[in-house]
Amino acid sequence: MNSELANRYFDYDRETGVLLWRIHKSNHHGKIGSVAGSISERGYWRVKVDGRSYMVHRIIWLMVNGVFPKEIDHINGIRTDNRLCNLREASRSQNCANKRTPSTNTSGFKGVSKSQNRWCAQIKVHGRYRHLGSHASPEDAAKAYAKAAVKFFGEFARP
Repeated sequence: MNSELANRYFDYDRETGVLLWRIHKSNHHGKIGSVAGSISERGYWRVKVDGRSYMVHRIIWLMVNGVFPKEIDHINGIRTDNRLCNLREASRSQNCANKRTPSTNTSGFKGVSKSQNRWCAQIKVHGRYRHLGSHASPEDAAKAYAKAAVKFFGEFARP
């Protein structure tokens, strides 16, 4: 998809972050002015165009900036919030740094796990884990992670 095609098929409401159909084609169900796409299993808006599926936030970036991005980060972590003020181009590492604490996490803190009677902190940077020490409490380990996250990821850090 290119920006010309994206702008021919869609309108983008910058206030709400919603992508709307500009045209009606027989191969999609949307009427002109209706919301384009649906929410995927992973929680992102996706839309099908000419038999190919696209992430809506990537189409929005293409429409506004004229280039199809490699990675787009949702600044607030809300996958359905496609307002332009919530989207930024990012590297894979930066995008991963801004992830929320996994639901499988048992410590309650990102990058913190229990090891025997201590709490370990670790962070993944450029595909490699870095040990950030063993701590007496999960809060102390979380502080070590937060400090490292800011050091390595700056504005993309989500401790």
